Amino acid sequence: MKRKKIIILSVSLLAIIAILWFCFGRQSKGSSYIIETATATRGDVSEAVTATGTIEPVTKVEVGTQVSGIINKLYADYNSIVTKGQLIAEMDKITLQSELTSQQATYDGAKAEYEYQEKNYLRNKALYEKQLISDTEFEESTYNYAKAKSAFESSEANLAKAKRNLAYATITSPIDGVVISRAVEEGQTVAAGFETPTLFTIAADLTQMQVIADVDEADIGGVKDGQRVTFTVDAYPNDIFEGTVTQVRLEATEESNVVTYEVVISAHNPDLKLKPGLTANVTIYIAERRNVVNIPLKALRFIPDAPDGKAPKADEKPRQKAPENDSLKIIWVQEGKEWKPRQVMVGMDNSVNIEICSGLEVGEIVAIDRKSNIGIPSAQDSEDKEESPFMPKPPGRKK
Repeated sequence: MKRKKIIILSVSLLAIIAILWFCFGRQSKGSSYIIETATATRGDVSEAVTATGTIEPVTKVEVGTQVSGIINKLYADYNSIVTKGQLIAEMDKITLQSELTSQQATYDGAKAEYEYQEKNYLRNKALYEKQLISDTEFEESTYNYAKAKSAFESSEANLAKAKRNLAYATITSPIDGVVISRAVEEGQTVAAGFETPTLFTIAADLTQMQVIADVDEADIGGVKDGQRVTFTVDAYPNDIFEGTVTQVRLEATEESNVVTYEVVISAHNPDLKLKPGLTANVTIYIAERRNVVNIPLKALRFIPDAPDGKAPKADEKPRQKAPENDSLKIIWVQEGKEWKPRQVMVGMDNSVNIEICSGLEVGEIVAIDRKSNIGIPSAQDSEDKEESPFMPKPPGRKK
């Protein structure tokens, strides 16, 4: 019984080995991989930095008031188009007008006193020079004149201040633009204490916008004025907007141990799609090559292997001349049914594609990777797969 079990196990094991050899062992006679290729094309190769930012108007003015009081009337609302000097709000003027009247009366009295004391001083001065009055009388008239002059100048300043405060109650637009924010209502009391309360925010020209982008400290070194920028906003996911870097600000901002720098990007907004406050997903092109021959970067790392998938022996490897410098690389190019090494001069890359400066033409096919074809039936390969397309052919042999 025991012997019978051993025989059954042996037969089963032999059967499994036979199946494995049938499925995989036969592949060693032909190639165990296929070549993945790519075609040299002409296009753009660029290196970019990504960031997020906020859409803002180029010129934005906060309009406030320097006096306290009640908002009596509003003449502008959200999205109102205003011009420089246009009346946009008025404050209650009763208290300010009363203050002006009081200061005017004080000024008139101080002026009359000043004129009287001036005449009295000039008269006593002439008498004193003729020694017709005592020193005490002349000194008293001089003192009264100086005191009246000081009071007059003080009242003159207070009157000017009262007039200015009354003028502040009439609020006008400082620029031509659009009202993007209104912070008060009619009847609301505003107090101008240590800081000026904001009543309106006016943007100068919404056809010219800017993006304030936060660029990481690891990427800021490559960002410079004049670089091309593209960005998208969630409001228009299918639209790509163009811009230009106009300023790289030196002040760093640290948040959660992450250091960023603000980069100002100008953007045209002729159709007014870009609205203040939108979040922009920014791509800054720090290096670009336009309309150049390029291939996938993987082609530079491709190394040919033996047709059976095993590592070739040292004397089977195709001999290649070592590149003379870092800009010269070896790639494998298809010529007919053969693959031949070729030396090319490369330029910049973007971690996906690389620029070919010379040595390769548009439309040529290069090898970029190997893929296993084990288990893939092939009716035609029996002859072609027996020899490597990367190995040199014997003399007189058809290529």
